[in-house]
Formats: sequence, structure tokens, C-alpha cells
Amino acid sequence: MSVSVLIVVTHLLGVGHLARAAAIARAMALRGHRVTLVSGGRPAPLVRLDGVTLVQLAPVHCEGADFSTLLGEDGAPVASETLAGRREALLAALAAAQPDILVTELFPFGRRQLADEFLALLDEAAARRPRPAVVCSIRDVLNPPSKPGRAAEALDRLGRFYDRVLVHGDPGALPLRASWPVDEALERRLVFTGYVSDDGAPPAGAPAAGRDAGSGEVVVSGGGGPAGLPLLRAAAEAGAMDPEKRVWRILVGHGAPAADFEALARAARGAETVIVERARPDFRALLAGAAVSVSQAGYNTILDLAAVRARAVVVPFAAGGEREQGLRAAWFEKAGCLEALPEERLAPAALLQAVDRAARRPRPDWSVRLDGAAASADALEEEAAGARRRAAGWERLEAALDRLGRLGMRLDLWWRDDDCVAPSPALDRLLGLSRRAGAPLALAVVPAAADPALRRVLAGAPQASVIQHGYAHANHAGPEGKKRELGDAPAELVLAELAFGRERLEELFGARSLPILAPPWNRIDAALVPLLPGCGFRGLSTFKPRAQASPAPGLLQVNTHFDPIDWRGSRGLADEGALLASFADHVDAVAEGRADPDEAYGLLTHHLVHDGWVWRFLEELLGRLAETRSVRFVSAAQAFRLQEQ
Repeated sequence: MSVSVLIVVTHLLGVGHLARAAAIARAMALRGHRVTLVSGGRPAPLVRLDGVTLVQLAPVHCEGADFSTLLGEDGAPVASETLAGRREALLAALAAAQPDILVTELFPFGRRQLADEFLALLDEAAARRPRPAVVCSIRDVLNPPSKPGRAAEALDRLGRFYDRVLVHGDPGALPLRASWPVDEALERRLVFTGYVSDDGAPPAGAPAAGRDAGSGEVVVSGGGGPAGLPLLRAAAEAGAMDPEKRVWRILVGHGAPAADFEALARAARGAETVIVERARPDFRALLAGAAVSVSQAGYNTILDLAAVRARAVVVPFAAGGEREQGLRAAWFEKAGCLEALPEERLAPAALLQAVDRAARRPRPDWSVRLDGAAASADALEEEAAGARRRAAGWERLEAALDRLGRLGMRLDLWWRDDDCVAPSPALDRLLGLSRRAGAPLALAVVPAAADPALRRVLAGAPQASVIQHGYAHANHAGPEGKKRELGDAPAELVLAELAFGRERLEELFGARSLPILAPPWNRIDAALVPLLPGCGFRGLSTFKPRAQASPAPGLLQVNTHFDPIDWRGSRGLADEGALLASFADHVDAVAEGRADPDEAYGLLTHHLVHDGWVWRFLEELLGRLAETRSVRFVSAAQAFRLQEQ
């Protein structure tokens, strides 16, 4: 099925970001998808966009390592009006493309200076119905966060807006955690595609490399912009003093100013073995015949080296504290693929010595995946399919709820959250969500671990009640058994602990504490159930539809039924389409009289382990349900008939 793809990228120095995004765009276009690429950097004539619709924003760029100052086409700091125009053009591109998939290159891991336009785009995409799949595309190495809060900020934005992060690298060669903090939440969302390597084919009509072009030469490149000029100048001097009389072919990026190009060309005119020219579309063909390549350690250049197994000297760009190229160069130098010369040691003599050493080495075997464009297309198609399942799930759930309302029926929904022990930011977020949705919340508190400070927190949350979550949440099962606290120990001991736990919760929370037991892991020895009323319990709650309403005299069972976490798989958010379909199944069962009409439907959450994706799903679910007349949120006291409904 053909889909619409919108890819947004802004390159500020060289053209590597744009080239990588363009390669993925071409791969999607070759599969028959409609692809729009929005570029916010300066035009790059050598980047191919076959079959892709290009939207060019008012271009911005940076000079040197000053990424905080955005410059316009005139070289002056970009005006606020220009930035506003970019935002409007970006939103217009979204409206025109009507994308099934939205891809942002680098943001939110970088491009913070353009956050306003990216966030405006993401907000608009999130409001669409159905919402497109949203994917972040990043290279193998990121510039590590300069401040402790930057990684947390990026993760928060990922959870709020994104479905997946495509890492265009090979974790067997260079793991993302080598340059960026990767926790469990982020790890679950990563897809490693392999390296996105251009196929090296020049644009149609481009001149082919001559038979001897590059043969035995030292081919020097400095990226697409001006950042590589210091390297090119040092190489021109090194070539002039090369005792081996090798030809040094110096390729100047089209983003480097004409004045710098002319100055470099004039300086080299007296050296017969130094050729200065603009970057060529047959760059990879030149590398294939070169004796040695000299370059920086940008993503695309490294892949060109790997594709032809070139002997290489790299001088990683490090101005302004930039670490990305240095990390990549160090990793591949350790693997024996290249020779790295730190930028602070760059001098003609040192560069010439490094080239001599590299020339004596055998051609390296890089052993990295270079099929990243195709693998990225696979991943994007999979995300589009997930978005379709999600949209179908919402459509089916809304139809089921509408049908229920037309029958004059309603679904009572109660909410239980397990494992509460102490105040935390996650608990604050949970209580805030409950308040905004108007959904009463039953906190299943572990008595033995309950922090008295919880009492102060709950004093400001009248919609929250407390039920008992076992005693200490301790596993008493054997090594082969499923985890269980309420069983596998003498009944007298278990009941004594439960009774003590009831007293402690009543002491801490008073009337807010309800005589309802939620067993840890939702498991309890059946022999204990008839004994619970003797400990003062009037309610029991586990998971899945109950077998009977009253499993013991004086005891009402009301279970939970809907848990958004994939406990047996990723331990993150389960497939949204499947979750929504299961909810719709229950609503249909209620409408058709196949579900217990007296058991409230139970939402089960675990605030301490929610990542941003689980929070976002719950926000949307509860927000939509709150607007539905056929759903009524009820408290635990109402669900267990401890108070009037």
C-alpha cells in the first residue's frame, strides 16, 4: 500500500544530514510511496532527490562551531520574521502532504535552536485524526548532551510525540550509548537500520570519472561546507612538500565560499602535484582508485571510505567542543579501519606522515552494514502499518461505544494503580492525569513500605483512594513457580501480615483507606480467599474477568481487565491497535449481554514503570473516554458497592 511520507531536515554546516535524509527519501520513492522532503538548509546541488518532492524553506546555516547563531542567506543573523515564515511553510507542507509518516532528522536529539518550528510541526501532527506515525532519524553517533537536562528533555519530547527512533548505524560496530545516554525506555524505541550509504551513482548527465582519475592519488575532501577548510589548506601544503610526488586532489565543498575556494586554488598553482577543484559527483569512484583518502570523519565520508575499502587518514572536526566525529573516528581507528589525526595536531608535516603510514597499510575490511536506506524504508513501512492498526483500533472502539450509547447502556470504568509506596514525580503525574480526566483513582499501596509522606500528597487529591496491595510485595513462590506473595507460606502468617497491613493503612489514611485487597502479581492462593472477610476485607481485585461476583460470603470481587504494558515482551507500551481492539471487544460484549453487567471494567496501571509512551497513551485514552457519554468513571468505593453510585 502506498503511503505519504514527509521528511524534515535542516543541515547547518556540511550536507551530511541532508544526504542521508535524501537517500532514505529515494528508497521510499522507489517503492512507490509519495515522498516530500522539506529542507531548511542551504541548497546542495549534488544531493539527489529522484522521485522526491522538495520543499525548500528559507535556508539557514552556521559558521564554524557556533551552532547557537543561525545565519540567513545574507550571512547575517536570521530575522524572527524569517523563522516565522519557515514555521508557516513547514505547517503548509504538512497540510499539503497529508502524511501517513512524519520523519524529523536529528530533532529532538539536536537542532534545539530550531525547536519552535519542530514543536509546532509535531503539535499539528499530534492533533491530526488519524495521527501519522512519527519517527526520528539519527546517525550512528550523536554529539553528547552538553548539559545534564538535555537528554531528559529529548526523552520527554520523544515520549510526547514519537513512535520510533531510527538509528542509522550498526550497534555491533558502534552502539548509540557510546555517545548518548540510553535508558530502557529509549532502548525499546530504537531500530538500528545499518548505515545509510549512497549508492555512489552520480546524477543523470554528470560527467563520468576519467579512466585514471584518482588512481594512486591522495584524495582530500572536507565535507560540503566551510568547516573543512583548515584541513584542505594543510593538505595543500602537505601535497606541495610530498617527496613521493603523489598527486593530491583537493575537493572543496560547494557550501564553502567562492573566495575561500579561489584563495586555495591560487595557493596551489605553484605546486604541480596539487589539484584544487570543487567537490565532484564521482567522489566514490575517485576514492576507489586513490592511494589514500584524507578527510574529516563525517558520517557520509566514513561510509564512502567503507564502501570502497579505502586507506584513510581522518581529521575529526572538533571545533567548539564538537565530539561526534572524534568518537566515530576513535571507534573505527580501534577497529583498524583508518588512521586518526586529532585536529589540534593538524599540520602539513604531521598530515604527510599520517598519509605515508596509511599508504603502507593493507586495504581495511570495515565489516559494517551499508544497507541502511532499504532497512529504513522497511522500518518506515512497518511504522505506517502500526499507525493504521492504531487508527483502526480507535475507530472500532469509538463505534462500539457509540453503539452502546444508542442502546441506552453505559460502561462503568474504575482505575487501579499498583505498587504505590512513596511520593514521586510519577505519582504527581498520575494524580494530575486523574484530576484532568475526572477519573477517580484507587492506589494499591504496599503497607510494609508505605511512606507516611503519602498522606500529605493524597490530602490534595480527593479523587484518590487507597486499597491494600498485599503486605510487603514479597515473592514466596519457589524458583519454578509464578511469583506470588499470598500463598506458599503458612496461612496464619499470611493472614496476620494482611491484618497488620490493614491496620497500618487505616492509621495512615483513615477513611481514605478502603477494605479492598489487590494481591501482588494478581495472584492469591484460593484457600485464602474465604478467610479474607475475617481480616476485615470486603473486596478482592485481581486481573481478567471474574469467575464469580462473590467468591466468599461478604466478599465482592471486581477485577481489572485492561493493562497497557507489554509485560511479557518489551515491558513498555503494548501494541496500541491491539489494546484498543481488546477494549472494543469488551464494549461489544457488554452491548450483546456477553459480559458480566455488574462488574465495572477495570483499568490497571503501574505509575512507577511508565515511560513517556505509556503516559501519552493513557492521556489520550482517558481524555477521549471522558468525552464519551457511554462511559462513566466510578471510584473503587462505587465499584465495590461501598458507597452509592
